[in-house]
Amino acid sequence: MKTLVQILVVSISLNVNAQELHKLVDLKGKWSFTIGDDFAWSKQYIKTDDWDLVKVPSAWEDQGYNGYDGFAWYRKTFSIKPNIQSSNLMLRLGRIDDVSQIFLNGKSIGIIGAFPTNYKTAYDQWIEFTIPQSLFNVNQQNTIAVRVYDAELSGGIIEGDIAIYEITNDLILELNLSGEWKFNPQDKSEYKNPRYNDSKWNSVFVPSPWEKQGYLTYDGFAWYRKAFKVPERFKEKKMVLLLGKIDDIDEVYLNGKLIGSTGDFRNLNQFNRNGEWQKLRSYFLVDNSLINFNGENVLAVRVYDGFEYGGIYEGPIGLAEQSTFAAYVRNKNQREKQKSKSFLWRLFFE
Repeated sequence: MKTLVQILVVSISLNVNAQELHKLVDLKGKWSFTIGDDFAWSKQYIKTDDWDLVKVPSAWEDQGYNGYDGFAWYRKTFSIKPNIQSSNLMLRLGRIDDVSQIFLNGKSIGIIGAFPTNYKTAYDQWIEFTIPQSLFNVNQQNTIAVRVYDAELSGGIIEGDIAIYEITNDLILELNLSGEWKFNPQDKSEYKNPRYNDSKWNSVFVPSPWEKQGYLTYDGFAWYRKAFKVPERFKEKKMVLLLGKIDDIDEVYLNGKLIGSTGDFRNLNQFNRNGEWQKLRSYFLVDNSLINFNGENVLAVRVYDGFEYGGIYEGPIGLAEQSTFAAYVRNKNQREKQKSKSFLWRLFFE
């Protein structure tokens, strides 16, 4: 007989794993591979005629590189068909030993672990990224490049599911704001000003924890900024800004005006009192007066993280119609209730 604790664990698992995935591209098989380290190898188009071909997933020691520790690069080209309905796709790369940096069509989308000289292994992490469809070239060549550093024992793309998925129950966004954002791990009030010059800030990929972007051990305040344009056809629409899930608490400014917050910045000792890191950020725009339809808009997001992973770590990220979002939430809740009922029926009666 199942215990109450087991039932609760499964119930939590159902909520966490509510995404429904359809495999678009199986990336297992032969990848181009070379030892050494050159950032030119991250570009979308390079010649790899003199590179080796190795099996992925598999330790490079099992592919003829026994005893090698150090840097190496993998590359894989693929195409995606145009009949994709989802705003975002999911890239899974299994487990990579020890440290890795992933590039899609020449753009860095994440760092797992820390490279020398501040080396820290991430050999036990399972790697996946939610990526906006706009970063893929539909019906054309796409390139994934993976920079790997191995310190000891087995190295490389070791094991796991290596594929690209469509998120079939994803919210359809009117304007997808996933992708590159400006980022600064400091806290100054002028960062909310839309005219603030953030050109010297680093770029990070959103959504993804900042620990996967080179800020491995950082806890504290940080700001994100994103400049974007809104088409004039949105003027008559009622919109909601979605910022996915943020670890731990946040304040959100649109063109310098506070439009919403989650968590209490006045008492940082209780930053996660109500499980804020698990809550979907949905900030409803009562009207569109804050949106500039004739030029650039700036989103500024102030974040405080007090423990482990931090930042905008999960989507959806962007603008959706309020009616579309409400229907999405109703359908999502109904699906989760049906899954819970189905599980409990099997648990007690089968």
